[in-house]
Amino acid sequence: MEKLKKVIEQYGRWNVYSMYIERIEAQLDLDFSICIENAKSLIEGIAKQICSEKNVEVKKDESFNKLIKIAFDAIGHQPGEYINVISGSLSAIAQQLGNLRTKIGATAHGKTIDGLSMRNEIINSISKEFLIDTVDIITCFLIRNFENENPRNTPIEYKKEIKLIDYEDFNNYWDENYGEFTMGDYSYQASEILYNVDYPAYETECNAFINKEVDKNNE
Repeated sequence: MEKLKKVIEQYGRWNVYSMYIERIEAQLDLDFSICIENAKSLIEGIAKQICSEKNVEVKKDESFNKLIKIAFDAIGHQPGEYINVISGSLSAIAQQLGNLRTKIGATAHGKTIDGLSMRNEIINSISKEFLIDTVDIITCFLIRNFENENPRNTPIEYKKEIKLIDYEDFNNYWDENYGEFTMGDYSYQASEILYNVDYPAYETECNAFINKEVDKNNE
């Protein structure tokens, strides 16, 4: 899912969804039903985030394909025939992914021993590759269109709830991974750049780091 990885790298606030990419790629040749379940969760999560940021209410029991259409409409495109076609196509694809998830998913419904054993043989390798590429395209399309139609506010407009010096452990972790940037006579640590250039991304990454540390301590 290289396309989505690049989009997430470009728009750092979506980085939390990388967990689904890791799960999908890890299970691609082992248990495709897990890939489909995580692919559905990935698309669903992105769609819900878009709706949340646009203050669009979504019913708790909203169907998967309807959710995708609502998210696309929430992005804020100008009405037009081609927009309706794209929106309808995304919803149709989402519907088929949802159906497939129900058909082969290990957790969607209870299955017999034979059902569990045969679920991964329903789809051949070419179809698997096509489906994952489709998920890659849909998620990239949603994120990039949302970011294009709803450009981020400049960092100065965000109220900074935390100070750079508050989370030294995270800063050290970030700096160890991304280092120091030198520009002529000036040099800045990666954490300092992230904090001042894209504060929301800094906050997201910091929270993710803290949650991982908590999970490690609870193991």
